[in-house]
Amino acid sequence: MAEHSTTFTGPDTQEALLADRQRSFEGFCRFTTISSVFLVILLALMAIFLV
Repeated sequence: MAEHSTTFTGPDTQEALLADRQRSFEGFCRFTTISSVFLVILLALMAIFLV
């Protein structure tokens, strides 16, 4: 019978993949929050100066 060499890379790659996705999601949330705050401030300033 032939021997099969198996290399187990399961948890290491899955943890790295999970860490990468968490980092990406945190960046997306930060961008969304900063953009929303900027838009609220911009609309408030427009309301004050254009009235």
